[in-house]
Amino acid sequence: MAKSEEATIIKKYANRRLYNTGTSTYVTLEDLAEMVKDGEDFVVFDAKTGEEITHSVLTQIIFEQETKGHNLLPISFLRQLIRFYGDSMQNLVPSYLDFSISSLSREQDRFRNQMGSAFGTTAFDAIEDQVRRNTEMFERAMRMFLPFGTTGPTGAEPAARGETDAKPAAAAPAAPAAPAADLDDLKRQLSDMQRQIEAIAGVKKPGES
Repeated sequence: MAKSEEATIIKKYANRRLYNTGTSTYVTLEDLAEMVKDGEDFVVFDAKTGEEITHSVLTQIIFEQETKGHNLLPISFLRQLIRFYGDSMQNLVPSYLDFSISSLSREQDRFRNQMGSAFGTTAFDAIEDQVRRNTEMFERAMRMFLPFGTTGPTGAEPAARGETDAKPAAAAPAAPAAPAADLDDLKRQLSDMQRQIEAIAGVKKPGES
């Protein structure tokens, strides 16, 4: 069935009831979750104020799924996410998460095939290696966007403690703006690395249920 290119309007009333203007029926959060899974776009408005509250409603859907035991968000991830609120990294986190989940969504069929055929402890060694490399790549991306770096140039090792004491460090110059070509290359590397780690992230060790 062909889907409308226009987003369906959902109105939320004071009694918390949700009204689908496309079908002229009241719906539940479960219904909205199914619409998301079916690829049907919608926006939610407060019926009284006219304020768009799509973000709040989608967050509520995730909360309900998590409380039902459909846990997609590990505790360690949630804690780290909370730490980013109010942090200087806060503005970058949404773009990074959106980039990562979009990559996973595009490649999900290939990931399922790879996870179904991969096995053994070698896969877990690869996971550790990819996590480390992915973190290093992310740190490189951060340095490219910071006007002043607390570390040396990308790829440089920090000076040993003795060397730091012996020689006064020269003032770090402002990092030049990253050329567009470098940013594009970095995005490609991040994408490749993200696909590799996600392709093996669900593999279990032998003997685990």
